[in-house]
Amino acid sequence: MIALIGNPNAGKTTLFNALTGENQRVGNYSGVTVEVRSGTFFTPHGRKLRVLDLPGCYSLRADSPDERVAVEALTGQLAGEPKPDLVVCVVDASNLERHLQLALQVVELGLPCVLALNMVDAAERAGLRLDPAKLADELGIPVVPLQANAGKGVLELKQALRFPLPHATAATWLKPDMEPEVARRVFIGRLCELAARRSAAHQLTLSDQVDRVLLHPVYGWFFFLAILLAVFWSIFSFAKIPMAWIELAEGRLGEWLQSLLRQGDLRSLLVDGVLGGVGGVVLFLPQIVLLFLFIGLLESTGYMARAAFLMDAVMARAGLSGKAFLPLFSSYACAIPGVMATRTIHSAKERLVTLFVAPWMSCSARLPVYLLIVPLLLHEGEGSWRQALVLFGIYVLGTASAFGVARVLRGRLGPDTSATHFMLEMPSYRMPQWSYICRHVLERAWAFVKNAGTLILGLSILLWALSTYPKSPGNDPAEALAHSAMGRMGALIEPLVKPLGFDGRTGTAILTSFAAREVFNASMAILFRVQDTGDEHANRVRLREEIAAARWPDGRRLFTPLSMISLLVFYIYALQCLPTVAVVVRESGSWRWALGQFAFMGAFAWLASLLVYQGGSWLGFS
Repeated sequence: MIALIGNPNAGKTTLFNALTGENQRVGNYSGVTVEVRSGTFFTPHGRKLRVLDLPGCYSLRADSPDERVAVEALTGQLAGEPKPDLVVCVVDASNLERHLQLALQVVELGLPCVLALNMVDAAERAGLRLDPAKLADELGIPVVPLQANAGKGVLELKQALRFPLPHATAATWLKPDMEPEVARRVFIGRLCELAARRSAAHQLTLSDQVDRVLLHPVYGWFFFLAILLAVFWSIFSFAKIPMAWIELAEGRLGEWLQSLLRQGDLRSLLVDGVLGGVGGVVLFLPQIVLLFLFIGLLESTGYMARAAFLMDAVMARAGLSGKAFLPLFSSYACAIPGVMATRTIHSAKERLVTLFVAPWMSCSARLPVYLLIVPLLLHEGEGSWRQALVLFGIYVLGTASAFGVARVLRGRLGPDTSATHFMLEMPSYRMPQWSYICRHVLERAWAFVKNAGTLILGLSILLWALSTYPKSPGNDPAEALAHSAMGRMGALIEPLVKPLGFDGRTGTAILTSFAAREVFNASMAILFRVQDTGDEHANRVRLREEIAAARWPDGRRLFTPLSMISLLVFYIYALQCLPTVAVVVRESGSWRWALGQFAFMGAFAWLASLLVYQGGSWLGFS
């Protein structure tokens, strides 16, 4: 068995994909690989080998969970995995002085090693003159230059994986009168002078020149905010055409079902329950795909690391480091991978705080709710710069609140002896790896569709049944809903949500969305008796019309601007995602921490919504 190890952003997962053909996610920022992945491949000698892609780490001190996993894998202590027969140390050729620190520590373990000198093209562009043969002589291990993202040198690496390989001797650089870390630095400095010399005529690279602008203390923030605004504007604007296609397909399917089936419960179940419920969620798939696409582009091009650098000073005010930015930014797409990415944080207490506030980064599952309410709030059709600004403000509010809570919680947890200085790899800017981005987006889109086809489908059928049975003697739709199990449930929950400006139907939709936030739209369509017209756009417009026309028993409008803002605030803060709770349990190792997070965010959402609605009413707003 072979193990791949290297610093974050060294290209391990890219090399792993090139070796095995497995389609793994690749991001051009630190901390993408936080679990062990495995695959198989054949060498040119016809030997089948199994390879592990270990988490990226800067050393073998095992200060963070991902580093501990790497150490356990190398020493044979990882559950279910044998000790590797050979280790491939992947290093960035343009950053040898930093990356060789880890490689020497691996060699010191006494395992047979091969050094994969990756990104030699970037090193040459940076003005470095590499001498792989000299590196091999000094280190006492095979050294293979390669460019993994282009497949160059992969065959040569496979040829170098011969068994048995001679063990390197660590004594060549470890000195009895020096600390090991100092001895490594002295050896690496001499080695780089011999085998990685910089050209005297070398000038600043293109990445260095671009960073003078994008990392500028003023201009850098301008571009950072402009990029975020562009993402939110694009979510509204570029998705119109694919959304129209989905609407057309759903409309045709609805017409076909209505022509095929007689009026009755079965037709109502399929058209209003299944198609109306699931279709109302799938419609927002283009916006969700766009969000994942932009995140993939920022990761792949190298800008994500710059964003983390810019945010480090801001996050320090919240008691966090720039290391926490990456998990939090990932949570904008989905809180689950964001929570899992906290494994790269060395400080145990900072890690707990980060996974605690990660769900407050408005994830893609909240988009259907926002995109239903925001146009209604602004009295506009879909897609405008004003809606983009409101959506941007929603994300800012959630993020600012998360930082405030993190600051308080970090102070209450006290000092952390395991805290370390923030260190982040600054990769060179690169062209996007479109094949990996497309696979990543497709995987996320398929996961969303599967969710719609299982959980949301089941809940839509359940909601339809609860809103249909038991049937009332009369034919009045309002009377039928009030007589149904859903109507009775809404009557029970209404006293809890009425102070927030909601009636029992809205409260019931909120209750059902605790399994998955995006269920809210399907629930509202069913609870407000929106009949399927065969045109999804018309269905959505009809739902907004029903919401706008809804009244309290005394004739007052149910959904006023104030109550809609209250509803948005509730969805910004409430942790309505049971899978996230399960992942927090696993990552924190504590049910108490996960349940405390769930209860705190639910109570915070209720109180914030109460403050908005009651405070606004007291001030005379409606």
